[in-house]
Amino acid sequence: MVGSPGRKKLFVKTYGCQMNVYDSERMAEAMGARGFEPVDRPEEADMILLNTCHIREKAAEKMYSELGRLKPLKWQNPELRIAVAGCVAQAEGEEIVRRQPLVDIVVGPQAYHRLPDLVARAESGPAVETDFPAEDKFDHLAARPKARRGPTAFLTVQEGCDKFCAFCVVPYTRGAEVSRPVERVLEEARDLVERGVREITLLGQNVNAYHGAGPDGDWTLGRLIRALAEIDGLERIRYTTSHPRDMDEDLISAHGEVDKLMPYLHLPVQSGSDRILKRMNRGHTSSDYLRLVERIRAARPDILLSGDFIVGFPEETDEDFEATMALVREVRYGQCYSFRYSPRPGTPAAERPQVPPEVAAERLQRLQALLARQQSEAQESMVGREVGVLFERPGRLPGQMVGKSDHLHAVHVSAADVAPGDLRRVRILRAEAHSLAGELAD
Repeated sequence: MVGSPGRKKLFVKTYGCQMNVYDSERMAEAMGARGFEPVDRPEEADMILLNTCHIREKAAEKMYSELGRLKPLKWQNPELRIAVAGCVAQAEGEEIVRRQPLVDIVVGPQAYHRLPDLVARAESGPAVETDFPAEDKFDHLAARPKARRGPTAFLTVQEGCDKFCAFCVVPYTRGAEVSRPVERVLEEARDLVERGVREITLLGQNVNAYHGAGPDGDWTLGRLIRALAEIDGLERIRYTTSHPRDMDEDLISAHGEVDKLMPYLHLPVQSGSDRILKRMNRGHTSSDYLRLVERIRAARPDILLSGDFIVGFPEETDEDFEATMALVREVRYGQCYSFRYSPRPGTPAAERPQVPPEVAAERLQRLQALLARQQSEAQESMVGREVGVLFERPGRLPGQMVGKSDHLHAVHVSAADVAPGDLRRVRILRAEAHSLAGELAD
């Protein structure tokens, strides 16, 4: 995208989770209110923003490598401003500027509403903002532009975490659990729907810990979802990521009672071993999790479950790993994410005896093979069924359109009369490696 003459150009690169996608949108909007417009290539930019994530392995090293690749652009254009935001920015702080002096701005995820002011401060030297400000950043962000947008959107309703899992840096980089007030969430949702959004995914580090202030006291996530379902034009609601400890009865019952709440739930367990779950400080046992799954499926029998697993957690034995495999076989996931444990500096698990890398790698391979079989079986079970699909964009082939089913499967059809934003019934013809092929059924 080529910018308009006279306006500054902003290039944003986003790493990691869906919350970072939302945060990048809000930062770009804040900069848009100060005269910046987005471009697709860093070579075109007056400012480059890297929005980082600390969840994946070696996140800081990957960020520094990316900064190294930007050096030639800075040499060619000394006026270019480079900003690092997100959780790596929070964790590394001024160390980023020390190691890479080309960086002009470092801003943590709770202070990015100050980004436009930091740009001005950077005129006289590096600007670093990694505190946890008392003000609500959402109150200080620029109003979202009224431009038409795509049919799906993320909406952050909760941030931070009070759980302190032994492997996780989120409590240190995002802070304590905070929920946005009910009316602010509803207002933003209504605004998104007015601009063409038909599906909203509610986001939070522990989104089901939501306890936003409402007109009559704090609301649960289940109550918030019921209120969102009353918005005309909003057809679908999702939420992620959940913690088993915060899955209350109101939210479980919402899955069976709110038609707009999609039959898909990401509910990470991390391990099937009670000993490892205790060492992780997860606050639940494998049997707690299995009972929870049973209650959720009783409320919504067709729900597709997704999860997260960490393999090779410190001190994990063969018996612990086999307990994870047993849990996976019992739950039968439709989709899953699994990772080999990697230490995060400053977390308790980083100081414990580590599982040999080759052992962890072999276990991960076995787990991923099992999860892949279950995912394939879940997709195959959709063949011959009719499903609702919200179409989002053209596919790779001429005349092809791609969207998401109720269960979050990618679905593609060949149809001339389908446009982004259409919600149509589709008959599934076949399951492919990472998607479903179908034909219009309505």
